Amino acid sequence: MTTEINKAIAVLKNGGLILYPTDTIWGIGCDATNEAAVSKIYALKNRIDSKALICLVANDAMLERHITTVPEVAYDIIDLATKPTTIIYDAPKGIAKNLIAADNTLGVRLASDKFCQYLINKFKKPIVSTSANISGEATPKKFSEIQDVILKGVDYVVNLHQETTNSAPSTIIKLGNDGTVKVIRK
Repeated sequence: MTTEINKAIAVLKNGGLILYPTDTIWGIGCDATNEAAVSKIYALKNRIDSKALICLVANDAMLERHITTVPEVAYDIIDLATKPTTIIYDAPKGIAKNLIAADNTLGVRLASDKFCQYLINKFKKPIVSTSANISGEATPKKFSEIQDVILKGVDYVVNLHQETTNSAPSTIIKLGNDGTVKVIRK
């Protein structure tokens, strides 16, 4: 696993794209603070950049570095969640501008997968995580279902867990700094 982490980090540091197993589905990732790298993901997925992507963080401290105010209820949701949960927060900071939604929000998930945690901890920055498919097409449930255009469009494919079938995408909850809570996807 260490070799895969080091190879992925080398690509991320150079503004490249990786294809990697996450705690939900196979994801296309890049440095979430690099605007040019984020643009490459939008281009690869044929996705308009007004449709925001999410990013993964390794721990609470990294979350707090990139969200101006983390509502107290967010920690309860993270602790009580029984499956991976992405939370949309108000007022992100220190993130690529083209990763932030038009309403100044950002979807962030605390990675629960060991590989992702180690990768993000060692990289020391959030990593984009978006499904490994062309926008509007079916999300692959396993590595073998990922289209060639995606495989050829990334700079590095992580050589781990390629035989396993992945679970469903994460739950998405939007938390407003005004105390509003809205379930976007169960």
